[in-house]
Amino acid sequence: QLQAFGGGLVQAGGCLRLSCAASGRTIRNYGMGWFRQAPGKEREFVATFSYNGAATYYADSVKGRFTISRENDKNTVDLLMNSLKSEDTAVYYCAARDRFAAGDMASSYDYWGQGTLVTVSS
Repeated sequence: QLQAFGGGLVQAGGCLRLSCAASGRTIRNYGMGWFRQAPGKEREFVATFSYNGAATYYADSVKGRFTISRENDKNTVDLLMNSLKSEDTAVYYCAARDRFAAGDMASSYDYWGQGTLVTVSS
């Protein structure tokens, strides 16, 4: 089970840290990623790790502003979001996949958290 938390209301230019806690699974055995879904839009890729966790990948829209990280001993994955924009407003989901599956495709992920809402006011 995955549980995402840390969302909230923030002004444009501000920052938030989202966390995803995994229970019943060890995140080091999975490819972990973050996705988001804005109202009326499809779910889109935000960030993920490579199959061995050594590299990170980001959507162009968040590159340079967001940072994905994980703490294996705590079994958590974080998403630090800086310089937030109104277009970052969405429900953010953490998800887990087979490590060797494509990390930027939602269809690769087998397990999803319930989502946490991030609202950025302009």
